[in-house]
Amino acid sequence: MKTDSIFYRIFQSIPSTFFELINQPPQLASAYQFSSVEVKQLAFRIDGVFLPNTPDLPIYFAEVQFQPDKKLYSRLFAETFNYLDKTELTNNWRGVVIFPNRSVDTGNTERYTEILNSQRVTRVYLDELSSIEASSIGIQTVKLIVEPEQLRQQKL
Repeated sequence: MKTDSIFYRIFQSIPSTFFELINQPPQLASAYQFSSVEVKQLAFRIDGVFLPNTPDLPIYFAEVQFQPDKKLYSRLFAETFNYLDKTELTNNWRGVVIFPNRSVDTGNTERYTEILNSQRVTRVYLDELSSIEASSIGIQTVKLIVEPEQLRQQKL
């Protein structure tokens, strides 16, 4: 039995059913147009993926964003969920977005508020790392990227 086609027919004939299923007024159906939409496979490139060696650790998806991008979050989550869909891995996941500063974090967040406010996604602003956090050589190196040229030359 193909449940997709059954639901398609029900939602096509009686669209109010969908809204009733999600505890919304059935009258909302008049404000929507229902259709089945095909989304063609796109080539996604994830900046970095940290795959764990054991199934009890999360996969980390890293996105480095140094240019303002209104579609950052939609692309990040599309890439992440597409990857999770295409792999056999069962690990949990976390997303990490690295910005030079908050002014670059211009992505539209309204659709993603709950996920961005959860423990699932971490946003890192390099210019806000304290000297305590920047104690390792790796963090110090990353911080050099966002420091003004004059300060960088002094440290080298």
